[in-house]
Amino acid sequence: MPNRKNVPACSRFLYRYRNLVERFFSKLKLFRAIVTRYENHAEYDLALIKLASAKIWMRFMSR
Repeated sequence: MPNRKNVPACSRFLYRYRNLVERFFSKLKLFRAIVTRYENHAEYDLALIKLASAKIWMRFMSR
């Protein structure tokens, strides 16, 4: 709102990267094993997230 008295502090630099992070998490949620959490240990969950992140990154770099 242009006539707002107390304008909240917002870094435009950080806000740009917020969009990238949100899009990354939406891509990460496409992997079924991560969303359904079949694994019982935190180490396995972290390994799945790392594998999915690497796959997303490789897909991005191959363009």
